[in-house]
Amino acid sequence: MSTASQVATHIPPADPAHPAVGAATSLLDAYAPGDTFLATPGRTLLARGAGRHVPHDERPLAERVEATLAEAVAAGQEAPVVIGAIPFDHTAPAALTVPVSVRTAAPLASDPLIALPAGPSATADWQIRPVPEPEVYGEGVAAAVARMWRGEFSKVVLARTLELTSGAPLDLPAMLQRLARRDPSGYTFALPTGPARTLIGASPELLVSRHGNQVVANPLAGSTPRSDDLAEDVRRAATLLESVKDLHEHAVVVDAVHQALAPHCTGMTVPARPTLIRTATMWHLSTTVTGTLSSASASASALDLAMALHPTPAVCGTPTMTARQVIAETEPFDRGFFTGVVGWGKADGDGEWVVTIRCAEAEERTLRLYAGAGIVAASEPEAETAETGAKFRTFLSAVGAEL
Repeated sequence: MSTASQVATHIPPADPAHPAVGAATSLLDAYAPGDTFLATPGRTLLARGAGRHVPHDERPLAERVEATLAEAVAAGQEAPVVIGAIPFDHTAPAALTVPVSVRTAAPLASDPLIALPAGPSATADWQIRPVPEPEVYGEGVAAAVARMWRGEFSKVVLARTLELTSGAPLDLPAMLQRLARRDPSGYTFALPTGPARTLIGASPELLVSRHGNQVVANPLAGSTPRSDDLAEDVRRAATLLESVKDLHEHAVVVDAVHQALAPHCTGMTVPARPTLIRTATMWHLSTTVTGTLSSASASASALDLAMALHPTPAVCGTPTMTARQVIAETEPFDRGFFTGVVGWGKADGDGEWVVTIRCAEAEERTLRLYAGAGIVAASEPEAETAETGAKFRTFLSAVGAEL
């Protein structure tokens, strides 16, 4: 029997100071397709049984979630939790459920067993098709930059995809193991988004969390690929911290987050300069924004705050409506849940919602990988194409594929 707690849809506070050895990794090991797995720096969750689906109708999403949680309480479910994903287009159907049971443990990073290797990826003869082709993506970047120089907008995030097809069924548990063990301090997830479809990934970016009246957001914008050479890796990190182009891009996102949260918070803290965070493949400029919910917004849930933020300029651009239109005109695919939101929330308003990046949608023998880059007037097509290629590496390494 697992050392992790098993309480119907109840998420007790994690105790990172006294984690049970093997508790978090046991949930990772127990994941099976159809389950919902979510690991954050605060806790590890494994949900089973879609007890109630959040409906898709004309009501605001947060209102529908609140009503679904209330129905679960009325039906006798103790401390129900909503968990799942919201698409980039928040008017499209979400994949949110109130599961029958949720098992919880401390963060993966606090479990010593997470340091054990995941094992080699299964041998697969992957067929890889870029959509669009890198050259076409670069042309889209150049066209967007030209429009920015004409003053039409100031930033847009443009994405491209890789379609991977395998001759054998996908091994989702093995992919999840490799993603989680490579970056255990990040946000790793796998959850169903439709019949035989799974959203799986490892995001570095917290959109917003709420614990009591404390609010935290951690926008990331401005990135550079890591290097296997230590000296070069340090040089790239230092260069990113001084990059005028990347610091401007980052400042735009931080300001947008600040402006969106300010009506709900008092005592906000917004550092003047970003710091760096790293994943296995990328360096990112990072700013942690904190605040306290005002008395007027005391009832605002983590999801309410997430929807006030989504989409940030880090995944869309600015002005938002213009950037959305440029994305629709330039990207030859539907983003779906990519650059959406994934996370969990409780009826009391606490929760964590994460920006859905470094991810793929899996279906039978096919994976669609996504990667985007923030385009500003100083962007160069070759550099942005290379950045998206580096971002693909997170998932490519998890499935044993190479470009």
